[in-house]
Amino acid sequence: MDRISAPERRESVIRAAVAEFALRGYYGTSTAAIAKRVGVAQPYLFRLFPDKKAIFVAALMRSMEDTRLAFERAADGAEGGERALPAMADAYAQLISTRPETLLMQMQGYAVVAAAEAQGDDLIGEVVRVGWLRIWETVYLSLGADADETASFFACGMLGNTLAAIGLPPSAGR
Repeated sequence: MDRISAPERRESVIRAAVAEFALRGYYGTSTAAIAKRVGVAQPYLFRLFPDKKAIFVAALMRSMEDTRLAFERAADGAEGGERALPAMADAYAQLISTRPETLLMQMQGYAVVAAAEAQGDDLIGEVVRVGWLRIWETVYLSLGADADETASFFACGMLGNTLAAIGLPPSAGR
């Protein structure tokens, strides 16, 4: 059996954390569950990350960047917002149907911000705000800097996220 490098193991921990946190949230997910999903001992996680919050932040950053990149790739080569919009909408639908944990992880991040900030912890809120603005900018620029169209795109997307989170198909929003 080949040895896995620390960066590769770190990547597998982040992917496992996205899946676990997406399902159970920050407070409901144990580091033991993440370690089990990866196939490592729990103490090994803490060689890669200083604590559970660092794992959550890495998972949150990954899910937001994966979403941003999906939109960027979809819009790449589309000339103008008219072609970019359906391409990015398809990319969003693809994320919801094939990798729902990516978007559910982000929703878990949004839910944790207020609780963390009420306890004096601004890190998760900062990560969410920076990630959100990067996603917004990618879509906004792809749609020809049309703020109304961008807001509409995200409104429909959040409806899709919500439907996925409660177990309804996207068609339930029509």
